[in-house]
Amino acid sequence: MALHWFPGHMHKALKEIKESLSQVDVLIEVLDARIPYSSENPEIARIRGDKPCIKILNKFDLADPEMTARWQTYLESERGVKTITTTTDNPGNSKQIIDLIRQACPRKSTQPKVINAMITGIPNVGKSTLINILAERIIAKTGNEPAVTKGQQRINLGSGIVLYDTPGVLWPKVENPHSIYRLASSGAVKNTAMEYDDVGFFAADYLIQAYPALMRERFKMEELPATELEFLEAAAKKRGAIMAGGRVNLHKICEILLKELQSGKLGRITLESPEMVAQEKIEMAEAAAKKAADKAKRKQKFKDGSLTPDKRDRKEKRTEKREEQSNRMKKTPR
Repeated sequence: MALHWFPGHMHKALKEIKESLSQVDVLIEVLDARIPYSSENPEIARIRGDKPCIKILNKFDLADPEMTARWQTYLESERGVKTITTTTDNPGNSKQIIDLIRQACPRKSTQPKVINAMITGIPNVGKSTLINILAERIIAKTGNEPAVTKGQQRINLGSGIVLYDTPGVLWPKVENPHSIYRLASSGAVKNTAMEYDDVGFFAADYLIQAYPALMRERFKMEELPATELEFLEAAAKKRGAIMAGGRVNLHKICEILLKELQSGKLGRITLESPEMVAQEKIEMAEAAAKKAADKAKRKQKFKDGSLTPDKRDRKEKRTEKREEQSNRMKKTPR
């Protein structure tokens, strides 16, 4: 599936983030706890450098708690990174973010100097709600669809901390094909930018393998079908997603599955693990190496030309004659 979701305002926002980052003491990146890797913007990681970073795994109440703990260990293995879990419904942990900001800037926290923090995150990750909780007032507009915040703004949180808010941004090209599906499955992109059937099949395939007990319980099945298509067909009959003539409405059942996944009705589910991502990175590196080799091969073929053996011999002879002629001219007295 191709992801067509990088509108002009996102390109502008990413540029503004890069320009403002030099004024920032600590970076806060809000991640979706269900997809910590896929919701992490590689452009932000690239330009962050050695700047301290707090990664907030939001929507923790929707994610598999055991998997979230493993992700926190994995993410904190990177130098300068601290993690914390939050939920949009329970702001309790959100207040600890202020303490983490101060801990990330020990020199400034003991002096009367302002700590500048920047908060970033992909669309629909809950960043605006979190900002309102931190500011203890309505600052950022919230919504249940991606790309609500459009421009960058500065927010005085009090106690010597200024927060740079940024619009939710994806990145120009999502390299990992699995991440594209996970972003769509979690609701990080608008419905118009994805195909329900395609994403639904991906989600169904993962869910019946990773969370079979939850799927059996939710869809009232004694045994799960072996394939995603069979599961969707059986689920459609359970939910009445049937068209005229008794045909299964795959679009409808995929829409139902994705909406229940995004709302947490299926249970606490995480769509990726550190081990999965490690293997996918190996596959991506291998694919990139193959692509580079194929490109070099095509370039060399273009350089050589589409020559038959006879034409190649004639070309080589012409080249030899030109070299002989050039040598004779060099030897001729002037």
